[in-house]
Amino acid sequence: MQAEEGRKRVIIESVAPEIDAGQFPIKRIVGDTVVVEADVLTDGHDAISVVLQYRTEAGTQWTEVPMEPLVNDRWRGTFKVQELGRYRYTLLVWVDQFKSWSRDLAKRVEAGQDVTLDLLIGAGLVEAAGKRAPLIHAGWLRTFAEAMRAGGADGARQALSAELAALMYRHAERLVATKYEKELTVVVDRQRARFGAWYELFPRSASSSPGQHGTFKDVEARLPYIASMGFDVLYLPPIHPIGRSFRKGRNNSTDPTPDDPGSPWAIGSAEGGHKAIHPQLGTLEDFRHLVKSAAEYGIELALDIAFQCSPDHPYVTEHPEWFRRRPDGTIQYAENPPKKYQDIYPFDFETEHWRELWDELKSIVQFWADQGVRIFRVDNPHTKPFAFWEWLITEIKRDCPEAVFLAEAFTRPKVMYRLAKVGFTQSYNYFPWRNTRQELTQYLTELTQTQVREFFAANLWPNTPDILPEYLQYGGRPAFLTRLILAATLGPSYGIYGPPYELCENRPLAPDREEYLDSEKFEVRYWDVDRPDSLRQLISRVNQARRENTAFQSNHNLRFHAADNEQIIAYSKSNADESNQVLVVVNLDPHHKQSGFIDLPLDELGIDARQPYQAHDLLTDARYLWQGTHNYVELNPETVPAHIFVIRRRVRTEHDFDYYL
Repeated sequence: MQAEEGRKRVIIESVAPEIDAGQFPIKRIVGDTVVVEADVLTDGHDAISVVLQYRTEAGTQWTEVPMEPLVNDRWRGTFKVQELGRYRYTLLVWVDQFKSWSRDLAKRVEAGQDVTLDLLIGAGLVEAAGKRAPLIHAGWLRTFAEAMRAGGADGARQALSAELAALMYRHAERLVATKYEKELTVVVDRQRARFGAWYELFPRSASSSPGQHGTFKDVEARLPYIASMGFDVLYLPPIHPIGRSFRKGRNNSTDPTPDDPGSPWAIGSAEGGHKAIHPQLGTLEDFRHLVKSAAEYGIELALDIAFQCSPDHPYVTEHPEWFRRRPDGTIQYAENPPKKYQDIYPFDFETEHWRELWDELKSIVQFWADQGVRIFRVDNPHTKPFAFWEWLITEIKRDCPEAVFLAEAFTRPKVMYRLAKVGFTQSYNYFPWRNTRQELTQYLTELTQTQVREFFAANLWPNTPDILPEYLQYGGRPAFLTRLILAATLGPSYGIYGPPYELCENRPLAPDREEYLDSEKFEVRYWDVDRPDSLRQLISRVNQARRENTAFQSNHNLRFHAADNEQIIAYSKSNADESNQVLVVVNLDPHHKQSGFIDLPLDELGIDARQPYQAHDLLTDARYLWQGTHNYVELNPETVPAHIFVIRRRVRTEHDFDYYL
């Protein structure tokens, strides 16, 4: 060991946040504060100084902020991320001779001891710092050193001054400082990466005329309807030409009629592939116009990225080396036994020509980014290599840091988490199958209160074109209300597949199947969105509550609260400065009225238990005056199965007039 290394006495351990020993970045949003903690310790009784260093990835100069001690050698520091892209952070620590000396001097002065010699020692430290400091500070340090050499009460007072401490900290001796061995990374995204309400729509089913194939112009005509419900992301399944070979018919039949349109995920035909548009939907210019029109309503367009081909895709003939062949010479189609997808050919990511394949797939994403798309919902990413996604997302975000990638990955937990670590901004998850209070509490606690929250952002969907959960099949309209409210309030990002959701479409393909009967994955459907039984108005209210209450726009402090009825779940959120606090209470039973008492930790919520407070229901506009921790609720699923409360504290004016804020 080198001599200089041998003098480095400070140890850095247990840095947090740090994902997989620093292999992967944490995730934040522009404007967020990153809180960093670490165990920092040294031998003996010397004082130490700890700084948190950070910079943008492109920057060359570190910005430093001091870290403060907590308890038991734990230290904490913070910095704010202000730009899209990537930041680096690390720690620098050292034994601080002046801080140790100053601490001991203060004790001796308080004890009335003679500190003449101590002041001479301190003066030497100050003079050494003066030699390291620029002229503007060197003069001040000489003045302090002279006062200390003069001794007396004034010398001691100068030695212990805050001004000298600040100068000595700034110009501390760092030759034997210990730097943390890793530079950790933060990926910084825009607000849409955290907060958004998604609405999925099949363009071919957007026509206002039954039996007619929809177009992009029909989708444009639907924009006011989508905007009126408060959605800010419109997600379109694949919009590309659909293959004819092995085309699937209604309800996934292998015996289609000539009029069956096929599955949009069977991408590619003589009209083109992943960079082409289905001719019945319109032109590329029509698509660009749709993107622009949606933006005028405050809606971003999200596009499906499905890296797979129909047998008719141009890639099949132009690049046969990108596909796997079976012993009989035919190309291997997609399978998920016992399911067979003869209309889809997966890419062979183990091909010797994988570099060319990667470059081409990246060019697909770049092509649609060039058309104005910034949000991509990626189909089945867990069936492609992790390394590929890490490369592709990093490449795209280098030039387009505002890009958002949603992983459609209903797969094993560690696979979902790995996809998030390698770059996916958000992910589908197990929410559709978490129905009981215990299931919801346990799962959302895992997502929001463990290390998972540092890299994994859940986008909660109660249904998708692939999934009609049993709860929705048998719970009727109340079940749709319940799951909507849970998704929209438990997560800052959520989505629904509509119009089936707001119209409470709940017919399964078979009693034991979580799939839609007459799914528009395989046929054009007509939806009467003006039906009087639509959930449109309630959805609008829920999304309005989300927009107007910043507490719903993050999940950093989701808290679950006790209720004496297992069919009732209660949870609260607040924004960063606790100025906006919301409480959600939901009846999980879609068939029966449920009631009970909920317990609120008023001290955690910053509410004086001796004062009344108001619970203002944003769904019904009802206002309840509560006092204390124990309060009664009663919820009828046939009307509204939930309360979405804003908690308002009592404020008394100088004229003894009470109001609630």
